[in-house]
Amino acid sequence: MKLLLALALGTLALDQATKLVALSRLTPGVPVDVVDGFFAFTLVLNPGLAFGFLAATPPEWRWLVALLSLAALAALLGLATRLLQTGGQPVAVALGLIFGGAAGNLVDRSRFGAVVDFIDIYWKSYHWPAFNIADSAISVGVGLLALRLLVTSRPA
Repeated sequence: MKLLLALALGTLALDQATKLVALSRLTPGVPVDVVDGFFAFTLVLNPGLAFGFLAATPPEWRWLVALLSLAALAALLGLATRLLQTGGQPVAVALGLIFGGAAGNLVDRSRFGAVVDFIDIYWKSYHWPAFNIADSAISVGVGLLALRLLVTSRPA
């Protein structure tokens, strides 16, 4: 449990620190090339869910996006209580990353009404949706958790 909390708090802190830098140094929608033709920093405020899903939701319905985020966290909390009992360190690492990332994006939603994204990966005219440290932590955590569940699952 200590590992989970440490990773969650560390992920939250790193996420919020990088977003603070992005907000103070980047102009919305103006890319700053890091690796020409592949990677840039581009500030985007995403009012939707992951990868811009529900981003076009009218402002008066944005509470629905927040409610869906909280519902996902509640479901994850239920899963976490079961998995932590037998999952050991790998599960604690995965859940720490997921909870820290989710908390980082929830902080953004409460402060700005949108999530601060700034990492822009692209090739020619193909762009992956902009993302942030929290999104990366969630993705890595879910991947680790899925791998752990696949490796330790028992045949039916």
